[in-house]
Amino acid sequence: MTKQLATLGGGCFWCTEAIFQKIKGVEKVVSGYAGGTAPGKPTYREICSGLTGHAEVIQFMFDPAIISYAEIITIFMTTHDPTSLNRQGADVGTQYRSVIFYHNSEQKEIATEVIQQLQTYFEETIVTEISEIPTFYEATEDHQDYYNQNRQQGYCNFVITPKLSRLRKLYADKLK
Repeated sequence: MTKQLATLGGGCFWCTEAIFQKIKGVEKVVSGYAGGTAPGKPTYREICSGLTGHAEVIQFMFDPAIISYAEIITIFMTTHDPTSLNRQGADVGTQYRSVIFYHNSEQKEIATEVIQQLQTYFEETIVTEISEIPTFYEATEDHQDYYNQNRQQGYCNFVITPKLSRLRKLYADKLK
């Protein structure tokens, strides 16, 4: 089976990147931006302003013989708050929205089905956007592999480490 591309935004890309770097079958997770209307490649500062319309996202290749797209979407939906509009924890703005950028009609269909199935587990309505992939802009090098390079940083300790602990409890069989 041919490897596929996935693009997801679940708030701060450092958190989402750290999660998917741990999943079997996922290769080369890249942090970046997508979904905005500002012309040209946006900078991190421009993204943080919330004025470009871009979301912080990750993009990666995965091997569907090892992990299915449905499993990827399930992990994604259960490792961030998909019911919070334009916010994840203390991070507020459209750049932190929950979004699935699909690469083909099959991914769109699978994402829609998984969200419908998972909705029963959430008290609030899931607000995750499902949109066709626009241009993906890779973030600068200092935003790549962020958690692994900055584990002692406060944000990593207080936000990402607990997410990874939860990931290990929920999906131990899916981890590298």
